[in-house]
Order: sequence, then structure tokens, then C-alpha cells
Amino acid sequence: MSDSDHQTLSTVDGNTFVSMCLARAGVDRMFGVVGIPVTSLANRSVGLGIRFIAFHNEQSAGYAASAYGYLTGRPGILLTVSGPGCVHGLAGLSNATVNTWPMVLISGSSDQKEMGRGDFQELDQIEAVKPFSKYSAKATDITKIPSCVFSVLDWAISGRPGGCYLDLPTDVLHQTISDTEAHKLINDAESCRNKELIAKPIAQHSEIEKAAALLRKAERPLIVFGKGAAFSRAENALKNLVERTGIPFLPTPMGKGLLPDNHELAATAARSLAIGKCDVALIIGARLNWLLHFGEPPKWSKDVKFILVDVDKEEIELRKPCLGLVGDATKVVEMIHKEIKDDPFCLGKSHPWVEALSKKSKENVSKMEAQLAKDVVPFNFMTPMRIIRDAILQLGSPAPIVVSEGANTMDVGRSVLVQTEPRTRLDAGTWGTMGVGLGYCIAAAVASPERLVVAVEGDSGFGFSAMEVETLVRYQLPVVVIVFNNGGVYGGDRRNPEEIIGPYKEDPAPTSFVPGASYHLLIEAFGGKGYLVGTPDELKSALTESFSARKPAVINVTIDPYAGAESGRMQHKN
Repeated sequence: MSDSDHQTLSTVDGNTFVSMCLARAGVDRMFGVVGIPVTSLANRSVGLGIRFIAFHNEQSAGYAASAYGYLTGRPGILLTVSGPGCVHGLAGLSNATVNTWPMVLISGSSDQKEMGRGDFQELDQIEAVKPFSKYSAKATDITKIPSCVFSVLDWAISGRPGGCYLDLPTDVLHQTISDTEAHKLINDAESCRNKELIAKPIAQHSEIEKAAALLRKAERPLIVFGKGAAFSRAENALKNLVERTGIPFLPTPMGKGLLPDNHELAATAARSLAIGKCDVALIIGARLNWLLHFGEPPKWSKDVKFILVDVDKEEIELRKPCLGLVGDATKVVEMIHKEIKDDPFCLGKSHPWVEALSKKSKENVSKMEAQLAKDVVPFNFMTPMRIIRDAILQLGSPAPIVVSEGANTMDVGRSVLVQTEPRTRLDAGTWGTMGVGLGYCIAAAVASPERLVVAVEGDSGFGFSAMEVETLVRYQLPVVVIVFNNGGVYGGDRRNPEEIIGPYKEDPAPTSFVPGASYHLLIEAFGGKGYLVGTPDELKSALTESFSARKPAVINVTIDPYAGAESGRMQHKN
């Protein structure tokens, strides 16, 4: 071996060094779009055992990284090029931060000595990510890479999880150091990691006693849990608490499945009564934001006492509940359960509050089932949703992960589709983000390969990221995408005649798409399976075949364009 060969083998460049640090930190998946200056970083990462899922668009890749963080509890990693690649990645970063999911955006950036001179894709990316990043780090020299990598990963899961950013200048990626020094720097940086940063606060025992006392004295208690409880893996603790106390529960949309939707104490079908009449509400891993009507009248009683469990002290200070418990959802629920177990109480099925909610739930379910029982053709939203629900339930366990996106499609799906297992529902979330669908599907398939992934999408939601069906086929992911095709946003042209005026009145309506679009043919162009369905038998056949095959598929469901309604904030009728 020549001296030059030996030198090549005994040195690492910045790309390899970043990959080594990510692998040491336990990163095993990465999502992104490669190009100058990060292509080598992706290749080196694959060589070190990190699976790289390559997308067509950084926006979808970012949504995948954010959802992967939620589903696994570890930071999802998004890799982009500099400038516009970083900007496109902000969609995923912001989505992670708003939903409080751990994620790290890693972007290449301009050569440091060329900054300010109009370099290729030049942008002050540290400044650009500032509104959406909990913590940002720039590796200004190759020796800084380990500490920067470990710090962004740790910050992403510290306290309230969220998005972080790592900036990698082109010149740093091309720098080299010896292999020996590289390993020493990694070991040194790892030994200096701030363990306190990722430690979760623990609620005081005196506060746990107060919470138990409030629940014990309540006449109409309610337990509400959200995706923060799902992220914390609080399902077993919640099951123990609910079944010990007999207190009815209400999940937020992405909290569905922590306890089965068909549990006898589930109050989802009596939501308005539950939140309107409860006198003590234990809120676990959910924020009193628009999804829960800010905890204010008229939806909530003016006298309700909130016990708010949140990992973030600032959230509790913002909401000013009767009692705030700062800590990890699972640990706090376990502490409350232990406190109650020592002096037990249980409402029982004959308790007036439990009976009232049970009666209302049965009434509302009966009304909905009467609607669902009708086979309406051309399809409305209810008939195909019922068929999809029944097909999913027939699969049993492990239950598929359902990705729900759209306006009417998501609203109807939230009421009709049944979640029986934790973290099996992904939807538009806190921000009401459209365009998350295919990214979430890919994240779910990668995070939980044992589960089928079923997306139930409006045609508008599907359109944001439809090209990623090629990604499904390329990686042969077990994803079935069901598109409710009603010809546009909310259902095509809904304008009144007096609205159709002006010099461009012959243009399609702003809400219209091409009628009868053949979305199923899109995936067939890449070798996937497409179905066009318009009757119950056609849909049942397509679901049976695609669910059994566990291969990439698109089912194009023709919906009556007049069946939908405009949707924005969630309107809960029950």
C-alpha cells in the first residue's frame, strides 16, 4: 500500500464525520432530497447503517421526518441542500415544532469565506430557521461537528420536543481529520453531553395529592388526553387510571387509540355533553388551544376546574389551570394512579354522570350508524368511509396506521374510523396542515414496518404530495392511498350564479380540479397498483385485494361533487 493510499484510508472528511456522529447517536433513518453539497453525506450515512429515504420534495420529506419523530420518540432527521432546500425544509421543521415532535433539519450551506458575496444558494440559514427552531448549531470547523450533532439531537427531545437545526457549510464538509482524532472527538463530545437537558421534570407529590383529591370530590370528572400522551407512551398508565376510577375519557383526534374508541368509558360520541358539563377535567398531553376550544365557555362550563399535565411549565403558566402538573405524561398518570390506589374510588356504571354520557353516546352512535347503513350511490362521504372502517377493523392486530388528510374527508373520518391501538392515527394536527399525507405514510411505513398504512385523503390533500407515490413504489412500502375524488377543494365549483362574474368568469372555480381525474393511473406509471371505484362492491374488492397484497396502491374513489361542505375549524355536532 502506498503512503497516499494509507493516508486516504486513515482520514475522514466532514461528510463521513457527520455520518459517524449520527450513527453513534443511534440515528437509523434519514429522510431528504440530496444534491450539492450533501449527496456524499447521504451516501456515507447509508454505508454506516442509516437508511436514507429519498423524496422528490423537501416539504414531504420534512413532514415524514416530523411524523417519524412522533411515532418513534426519537428525532426524525431531514437532510436538504442549501438555500431553497433549507427553505423547503422549513415546512417540516415548523410542523414538528408546532406539534411538539422531535426533529432535526440538517442543511448544507455556502462556503463560509464566500458568504455575503452571492455564493451558490447563499442564505443566512441560521436566521431563516429561527422562528421554528428550538436550538440551532453551525459547525464552523470539522472539529465542531460532534458537539453540534449531539446538541441538536438532545435539544430536539428536551423539555417540550420540537424542531432543531444543524448547519453544515460546504467547506467544513470537505475538511479532513485523521480517523484517530475523529473517534477521540466523538468520544469527548459524547462524554460531555448534557444528561440534565433530556431529563423530564417530575411533579411534586403534594401536587399529585391535590389532583387525586380534585378527581375524588368531582361529581362529573373527565379525562382528556392528546398526542402528547401518545408520544409519552401513556396508554398502559391511562388504562389503569381510567379502569381504576371509572372516569369517562375523551381523546383528541390524534389521541384516539391510546384507549380503544369502543371502550365503554369513551365519551367521544358525547363530546359536547362531556366537555360542556364536566366539573373537573384532567388534561393529559393536550393543550387548551383551538382543538379544545381554549378551555373556555360556551363549550366548557365556566366553573370547570382544569388539572393540566404538561411537560412544559410555560404551557401551564399560559393556561392558568386550577392545578398544573409539570412532568412526563406517563410518569404523572402513574403517580396519580398510585395515589388513588392507596385510597380508591370508582364511579361505577350506574353513576349518574357515567350513565348520562353512555346514554348520549349510544344515541349519537345510533344516529350515525343509521346514516352509515345506507348505500348511497353516487358515493357521499359516509358510505365509502363505512366500508373502509369495516375493512380496517377486519384486519385485527396489529392495526393499520391511518393517515387522514383533507377537509370533509378528515372530518368524516374522525367520526367514523375506529382506532383501537396507540399511535395509529396521523392527521393534519395542531396546525391543520395540508400536504402531510404521503410524507406521513412513508414515515409510518418506515417506523412501523409490521403495520399496513392506509391513507384516507381528499383529492386536494393528495395533490400536495401526489408525486411521492413513486417513492412508495421505489421502496415497496405497504401503503394503500385512498383518494376521495370529488373534483376539487370541498367539492369543485360551489359558487352561486351571481359570483360568476368578471373578465375571467369562464375560468374554472378556485376550488375546482379536472373532473373525473384518474389519480389511480399516477401510481401505475411507476409500477404500483391503481383502482377506480364508484360502487360499494368495487370498493370492497379493491380494499380486500390491496390490503392483502400489502403493496403500494392508490384507490381512486369517485365521490358526488355535491356531497361535501366547506370545512375549517372542526365542527363537532355530537
